[in-house]
Amino acid sequence: MARTILGSLCRVSTRSRFASFRVIPDILRRSTMDHSGLTQPPDLVLPRRNMPPLLLSLMLHLLLLVAFGVAWTIPQRGTIAEPERQVGIAMVHRLPDRDRYVDAAERLPQDSNAESETGSVAETGTVADDSASLAPPADMESPIDLAGMLQAMNTTPSVAEASGLAGDSILGDDAFGSGSLATSSTVSDKATAILFGVSGSGSRFVYVFDRSDSMNGFGGSPLRAAKTELIRSLGTLTEKQQFQLIFYNDVPKPFQPAGMPLQLVNGEPSMVAAAQRYVESVVAFGGTEHDTALKMALRMSPDVIFFLTDARIPRLSGSQLSEIRNRAERNGTTIHAIEFGVEPIAPTDSFLRNLAAQNGGQYQYMDVQGFQSDEGSGP
Repeated sequence: MARTILGSLCRVSTRSRFASFRVIPDILRRSTMDHSGLTQPPDLVLPRRNMPPLLLSLMLHLLLLVAFGVAWTIPQRGTIAEPERQVGIAMVHRLPDRDRYVDAAERLPQDSNAESETGSVAETGTVADDSASLAPPADMESPIDLAGMLQAMNTTPSVAEASGLAGDSILGDDAFGSGSLATSSTVSDKATAILFGVSGSGSRFVYVFDRSDSMNGFGGSPLRAAKTELIRSLGTLTEKQQFQLIFYNDVPKPFQPAGMPLQLVNGEPSMVAAAQRYVESVVAFGGTEHDTALKMALRMSPDVIFFLTDARIPRLSGSQLSEIRNRAERNGTTIHAIEFGVEPIAPTDSFLRNLAAQNGGQYQYMDVQGFQSDEGSGP
């Protein structure tokens, strides 16, 4: 009996324990639900404060000022004119062995010993040189006003013969002044002058020689050879012939003894000696302008012109060659051309060939490299 009661109590206790175990999760579940259902306190929300209008205006103006400053510093482009820049002009001279560039603002250095006249040859006056970049040294200026002389020649036609066009007239024997040394009546005997193997016969000779800077190439041998041959040719003249020398670069420079007008001079010994000293004093510089020098020579109405240059560029144009031919025909002038070059054989396209052929003259080509060997083999 007691055992039965004890067993019942144990079963009741066991059920109660299991029941309690079932109740506890329920309680916990409800407790959880109760907690989840509780009203949470509201989140703390701070009131929004609007930016003051004054501060906003200041920031906006500051941004505008920064944008304007950035735009101001950016380089202007488009059609707005750029600031002016200094522009220089360079002139190129084609020499036999190189190209020489000269700034237009640069003046060539003075040579204190250049073209000092000796004996009875003195130089006065100035040369009107249009090329400031190639202006000659101060002590080498021409004894005459070449610009005025050329203008007078081009605007004063001769009464004896003219085509009606200014500058296309043939000037008489006294076109460059009057004097006993320029009248054809006092000189009538013909002679033969020779220059680099080219011979010309007559009584009135004009030597037109290039003195541009290119003649200084190869150690100056072209200029020395030209001067040596010219002095030798002058030595063959007599008082019965007349002559004139014209050395040219950008402008022509004729031989003019002191106190005498520009004209042909007699080949008497004292005048020839003065001319030879003048030739020795010549130096080379500047550019090249063939046309003006040839026309100056033609206006003296010579029988023979010896024309020597090493400049194939610039060329004489077709119209220039035609005008020279017409003037030479009216004067009865023969033009011989001597060309200095660096090739071993003569070029076939040289304008000097045409110049000589159109004016009844001879064309002679000289390789300037042979001048150096000749000087080296000399005494």
